[in-house]
Amino acid sequence: MSTYRNGEISHWMQDSVHPDLAEETPAAQAASAAPGAAPAAPLPVESQDLVIVGGGLTGLWAAYYASLEHPDWAISVLEAKEVGYGASGRNGGWLSTLIPGNRAVYAKSVDAAGGDGLEAVRTFQQAMFTTIDDTLAVLDTEGIDAHQTQGGNLKVAQTPAGMERIRATYQGDLKYGYSTDDVRLLTAAEARARVNVEGAVGGILYERTTVVDPALLTRGLARVVAARGVRICEGTRVSHIGAGSVVTNRGPVRGTTILSCLEAYSGTITGNAPGLGARQVIPVNSSIIVTEQLSEETWARIGWEGRECLSDAAHTFIYAQRTADGRIAIGGRGSPYAYNSGTPGSGAVDKRTVAQLRHKLEVLFPGLDMPIAHAWRGVIGVTRDWCAGIYFDTGTRIGVARGYAGHGVTATQLAARTLLDRAEGRTTMRTELPWNDHDSGLWEPEPVRWLGVHAMYRLFEVADGWEQSRRAERTSLIARFGSRLAGLHE
Repeated sequence: MSTYRNGEISHWMQDSVHPDLAEETPAAQAASAAPGAAPAAPLPVESQDLVIVGGGLTGLWAAYYASLEHPDWAISVLEAKEVGYGASGRNGGWLSTLIPGNRAVYAKSVDAAGGDGLEAVRTFQQAMFTTIDDTLAVLDTEGIDAHQTQGGNLKVAQTPAGMERIRATYQGDLKYGYSTDDVRLLTAAEARARVNVEGAVGGILYERTTVVDPALLTRGLARVVAARGVRICEGTRVSHIGAGSVVTNRGPVRGTTILSCLEAYSGTITGNAPGLGARQVIPVNSSIIVTEQLSEETWARIGWEGRECLSDAAHTFIYAQRTADGRIAIGGRGSPYAYNSGTPGSGAVDKRTVAQLRHKLEVLFPGLDMPIAHAWRGVIGVTRDWCAGIYFDTGTRIGVARGYAGHGVTATQLAARTLLDRAEGRTTMRTELPWNDHDSGLWEPEPVRWLGVHAMYRLFEVADGWEQSRRAERTSLIARFGSRLAGLHE
């Protein structure tokens, strides 16, 4: 295997330009003196109208919409490293239609509270559609070029069992709010005409999904909010959130309203607000490799001219995109979880996971020369029932968003606007969605949760191997057990 870059946040972050967010004053230089640290803007001395903890997409979207509605507000974003350092700069680049959570779980929780769970989830789905449109409109209005292309999400099955699952998912999609204009089943020929996946037996296409470069999106949004007067303080690690103030490594910051937008890093801080706590959400690893730029001859064999987001029907599924400069970026879980909720630092990937992703690329497109250029990993925030949650305490004026479970590029914008609605005391469609104050329960203590997460993924690996080797017609019983154990079954 050729030499490739490993870690260094991500290919996206290395390939985009860091926004000029702060003057290089002596105080700023001193505060960011550690090797590799981002420039650190001076902390605000005066109390802020809004303090946002986390410089990823949720925090930046909150800053954007708050600055539009209240241009006179003092708003600060506090980021431990640099904007996009977490999942916002490391993900697969999908503006996906998928709800961040288990639709059946959301519906059941609404039903238990005396509401109409099915209608609530359908409304949630429509909100996801609208959020994609709203995001693209903002990128157009603000002149943010994130290489966005609305080519849809093509999910391909390479076994009859996988196609059986796709058909079941399709029926669930229609039940929970998609129309036949939003999603459609594809024959093997139709799927391969879009992306020539080896052995494809069929697929499904989600029309609205849009591919982006996540670092260009995140850093572009950071430049826009900074130009609107939002203070972005990189190199500022928050350790505690309390009513009216936060504790950072550079001193306290006071604020009327405080929003925690840390996703998988939520367990790194203390505070007694709803939704915070070390066992509320765990960081689950997801790794990506990206190829060198591929030749025209290779692309002629693969197709993929629509830049569809590509996934498969395996239990240990992949997600992929054709980049704007002619590479394939492909991701999957690999080593899923570090003991005691460890986070990945700069994102170096172990050789076994790189080899697994390289093998998956060869299974999809055998016989092609696709050298690897870069590998990295990040973490997604996962709650015990895989459902996201939005919380706001009117007494402390602390809000929390977390638990997107890998579907955050779209959901972050919707979450940010929901937090702001709740902070303003407004009752809107967003504040009625079933992720508001959703109780996901707590993860088990260690070592039980480490064993449980790794056992679940091992079951899925075994099930995939069994189905692939036998060209199975039906989903493995092992996978069905693993899905129910994990809380993924709808």
